Amino acid sequence: MRIEDYGLIGDLQSAALVGRAGNIDWLCLPRFDSPSCFAALVGDDRHGHWSLRPAAEITGVTRRYRPGTLILETDFETADGAVRVIDFMPRRGDGPPRLMRIVEGLRGRVSMRMRLSLRPDYGTITPWVEPAADGVLATAGPDSFRLSTPVPLGISDGDATADFTVAEGRRERFTLCWHYSFGPPPSVEDADSALARTQAWWHEWSSRLEYAGPYRDEVLTSLIVLKAMTYEVTGALIAAPTTSLPEDIGGVRNWDYRFCWIRDSVLALESLLAGGYTEEAFSFRSFLQRVGTGDPAKIQIMYSIGGERRLTEFELPDMPGYEGSAPVRVGNAASEQFQLDVYGELIGVAFLSTEAVGRVEPHLWPRWRTLIEYVESIWGEPDDGIWETRGPRRHFTQSKVMAWVVFDRAVRLVERYDLDGPVERWRRLRDEIHDEVCERGYDAQRNTFTQYYGSEELDASVLTIPLVGFLPGTDERVTGTIDAVTRELGRDGFVSRYSTSRTDDGLPGDEGQFLACSFWLVAALARNGRVEQARTLFERLAALSNDLGLLAEEYDVGRRRQVGNFPQAFSHLTLIGAAYAIAAAEGAADER
Repeated sequence: MRIEDYGLIGDLQSAALVGRAGNIDWLCLPRFDSPSCFAALVGDDRHGHWSLRPAAEITGVTRRYRPGTLILETDFETADGAVRVIDFMPRRGDGPPRLMRIVEGLRGRVSMRMRLSLRPDYGTITPWVEPAADGVLATAGPDSFRLSTPVPLGISDGDATADFTVAEGRRERFTLCWHYSFGPPPSVEDADSALARTQAWWHEWSSRLEYAGPYRDEVLTSLIVLKAMTYEVTGALIAAPTTSLPEDIGGVRNWDYRFCWIRDSVLALESLLAGGYTEEAFSFRSFLQRVGTGDPAKIQIMYSIGGERRLTEFELPDMPGYEGSAPVRVGNAASEQFQLDVYGELIGVAFLSTEAVGRVEPHLWPRWRTLIEYVESIWGEPDDGIWETRGPRRHFTQSKVMAWVVFDRAVRLVERYDLDGPVERWRRLRDEIHDEVCERGYDAQRNTFTQYYGSEELDASVLTIPLVGFLPGTDERVTGTIDAVTRELGRDGFVSRYSTSRTDDGLPGDEGQFLACSFWLVAALARNGRVEQARTLFERLAALSNDLGLLAEEYDVGRRRQVGNFPQAFSHLTLIGAAYAIAAAEGAADER
């Protein structure tokens, strides 16, 4: 099954991927980053799945989210009739996680088959399954799962199974609940009641969207995805709910993305604030402030959803990987890298949130000033760059641009809010970094900014130069960079992060075209005055999403399919930013 054949459901603390064939092949409980209990996505059926589908041949499948929600409906057509499977995870709050599946008869009489194959700890454990009053109970170490349903169940080889028939107008309900095996089992909520509650909550949340510009439907879908991938306990936004979906099918570029990247922070705040979701924006800001306090030298590029720092990377040798793409990894060694750009992201978040409330909370400025003063001592050092390459450290152009952001925003904060700080010194540093980037990170002969100082290689991250205000969008150097990146890193109109054949990133193989970079190109084109080109590219990119509007990390032009972890926050964040940029450009044109 292709990556884009999956849909996302979640309860704001964990998430599941549901396939078009009625199979749930990925779920981690109780948190996004917990060990999986379904992992067929990166293994096979032996590693856990939950199948619910017609027993006879399926002649047609259509699916959709209920408007403004994350409630997934999949309609199956057979020769005997049609059924609808409704999949959702009700918001849990302080309660246990629950995954609910309702089978609704639409036409005729359809024989259904269900198999629940729980395999906790990344498919390494077969639980003990025994009958319970309302279904079955499965236990494996600290994990206990209860499947509640009125449908008679069988038990076979550690699985729960059922064969049943659904007639038109009838409904059958299945509720899977997780709890600690050493604690009391939680109460069971009626699935229809939970469905009504879940739909009402999502409708209220979606109705708060304040954006009314172009591509509003795509923006709302992306915001729903981002909300689903926000851990409501702490406010952290994960990069993706999956691990090790390959950037190169059959290759080794497989990473665990179930963590919070500081790189995504400014984009997230911009997207949420512009959409009117201030509560989510400030919850995420609070998370960043907590993980970014203390010694600035110890700030990491990513954290767990609880703010934990240790993300030790290891491999699962018994997992074959998605379509043979091994190894399957847990944890992420890139958390130990030095990336200069994260300091620009953190100060950018401080500036954005301050602009939103119109003041600086007194207790925050000393923290921000400590970070700014630390960057004074390190901005001239080489780093690992935004893309977590595992090659040598360089003076990456985008990293220096983000160091410029630190001092640019620091100066603006001091001047606007009358804060205590060496503003003249920071102004001089801002200008020094600007001059250095324009001299050493720019190739005057080719009229483009390059990947790192003195290099011939290009990097799509320099498309952010006009987006962060380093240069005006219409500057001739921005125009040249847009054209060079399109020409040299473009494939079929979509953009790669960099050339894997020319950049030493420490890894073999290739990767797909990075969707976030292509959306950056849209935003840069809009700021460059090429709005029609921006619209054309935006619509091509949006058309790559699956039938539910979901985007992975990359698009493989050769194979014409999505690749990388799924769905990917970075792709949806930059989609929103691109739509906003088009709206702003069209608004400016109207004013003229």
